[in-house]
Amino acid sequence: METDLLRRLAAELVGTALLVLFGAGSVVATLTVGKGQLSYAGLGFIALAFAIVVALVVYGFGPVSGAHINPAVTVSLAATRRFPWAEVLPYVAAQLVGGFLGGLVIVAAFGTNAVDLGMGATTLGSGVPYWQGIVAEAVGTFILLFAVMGLAVDARAPLGWAGLMIGLAVAVEILLIGPLTGGSVNPARTFGPYLTLTVFGGSVPWSQFGVYVAGPLLGGLVAVLVYDLIAQARPAERAAVEESYAPEAPGAPRPPQQRAPTEPPPSTAETPNRGRNVS
Repeated sequence: METDLLRRLAAELVGTALLVLFGAGSVVATLTVGKGQLSYAGLGFIALAFAIVVALVVYGFGPVSGAHINPAVTVSLAATRRFPWAEVLPYVAAQLVGGFLGGLVIVAAFGTNAVDLGMGATTLGSGVPYWQGIVAEAVGTFILLFAVMGLAVDARAPLGWAGLMIGLAVAVEILLIGPLTGGSVNPARTFGPYLTLTVFGGSVPWSQFGVYVAGPLLGGLVAVLVYDLIAQARPAERAAVEESYAPEAPGAPRPPQQRAPTEPPPSTAETPNRGRNVS
């Protein structure tokens, strides 16, 4: 079981590092090309970069760790009994470390110019108050977790669409709230560039970090609760769905194409319910 957990934590670390590298890194690239200026069209390409890397990580690491790559996803799933609370802290730690490693690779690729351009760090837009930033991040995280619930967690979801649609959910939230907060919706995505800037002597708005923690956690929790309340299958239907996904033997995992990408695969030491939705 310890080996299985370490493998899943490694997937979360690498997945979050890739998210920051190609997501926040695309911000540095856009500012480099635009000589420090970022247009809304540039924001669109940044959103596309985030969408692609999120989709790739979900498809690649979803069967391994669930590809949370976001503390808000981990906490929200734990709050609805779809993820064990005992593993929340290790997952979040792996995500934060991964975010920092992604930031370090950005510096390795762009040099100190990346620090001068802000490392793709998220900050409140001009004139955006703290509370409004929290609301914007909550709204953005709501659509992300709505996609996670509908395409990855719900056993009725069509197979094969989770990575693409979750990636597009990230893109659409960036297009909406990017001008307000940078569209983080992920404490690890903000933490990585912040810590990297700190290490290399850049200016870091740590006083705003609470926006990128409170907003995503609030929006994620509301999303999973609303989804469960409105979209939950009727008891008879849910029982039929769960029976169709039941393992053939205690502890046996679902077939790979049926496992929800947001749930880690069960080990042989775990109960039959691990890897299935728990309502």
